[in-house]
Amino acid sequence: MEVDPLDEVFRALAEPRRRQILRLVTHFELAAGEIAETFEVSRTAVSQHLSVLKHAGLLAERRDGTRRLYRARRAGMAELRDYLEEMWSESLDAARALVEADRPAGDAGLGSRGERRAG
Repeated sequence: MEVDPLDEVFRALAEPRRRQILRLVTHFELAAGEIAETFEVSRTAVSQHLSVLKHAGLLAERRDGTRRLYRARRAGMAELRDYLEEMWSESLDAARALVEADRPAGDAGLGSRGERRAG
């Protein structure tokens, strides 16, 4: 069975440390050791978090000699943003349709409290 890439993204973001790692590398490229220094967990644990974020497409890695440098992957973040914006828009459309369906036919010009709207 094929895994939805967005499922991987949401699983990765479910862990608070991973979200914090993404915040750290959103604007700056950091070495794995620099990232690890900000947490009170082992470097191995941070390395596992980095792997999950990378696998989800949210993190880019490049090598500079023996160092591994990480930065948020803009394309991965854009895909997530697009999905959330689409979901939000669909939810608002559905809510609007429910309100309009519930409104009596003659109330089209009334505000939320029954006052007549200017216009």
